[in-house]
Amino acid sequence: MTVHLDVADGVGTIRLDRPPLNALDIATQDRLRDLAGEVTGRDDVRAVLIHGNEKAFAAGADIREMRELDHEGMVARSRGLQDAFTAIARVPKPVIAAITGYALGGGCELALCADVRYAAEDARLGQPEILLGLIPGAGGTQRLARLVGPSRAKDLIFTGRQVTAAEALAIGLVDRVLPADQVLAEAHAWAARLATGPAMALRAAKESVDGGLETDLDTGLTIERTWFAGLFATRDREYGMRSFVEEGPGKATFWPRD
Repeated sequence: MTVHLDVADGVGTIRLDRPPLNALDIATQDRLRDLAGEVTGRDDVRAVLIHGNEKAFAAGADIREMRELDHEGMVARSRGLQDAFTAIARVPKPVIAAITGYALGGGCELALCADVRYAAEDARLGQPEILLGLIPGAGGTQRLARLVGPSRAKDLIFTGRQVTAAEALAIGLVDRVLPADQVLAEAHAWAARLATGPAMALRAAKESVDGGLETDLDTGLTIERTWFAGLFATRDREYGMRSFVEEGPGKATFWPRD
């Protein structure tokens, strides 16, 4: 099995396990899609962490496998890869990527599907597809531009160059840079903290932000307003407001709870 799922403390940890560099073949992409569905449906998973190994988060697509595909096969492959990554991006729970080593091509695109990205100081990220005579095909032209802006995205995509963790932080490609031996623990701590929060409100926040980025301002405000009002029907909202009034701000713990 090329991808594993472990659950503890409300965090579903998805670990890529295809040594040495976690190249993304068809079996891996299919497993990621299936696990996206599993963590979405499991009540004991309230936040998600994705990571690889010390050498690579994921160093890109399996070029040897891809080289054997003709045009018709590549049409199906690219659709499957996009669908798998979109399934990760649409998990209605907080998702964090812990990036160690290389996150290149499809690996960088997988990291882009997370809500937050922590990177090791020696991590390297990039979209080198242009060096193969290709373009990113798993969401890189779209998610990267939305994250860092079109000019910076074009620089990375046009040149295929790799960026250090420090530059990735400076341009907004990653959110925090840490020593390599701390990345996984810090990412898990972030996920575990959010796992104790109000699950439906976190889902509402994620879907409002992501949905708003894909549409005009008025429609985005409608999405926000609909979710905001809808949350007043939840037990978490009732509990959170009662805790605020009776105990003071910031005291509510939504899970686990009697």
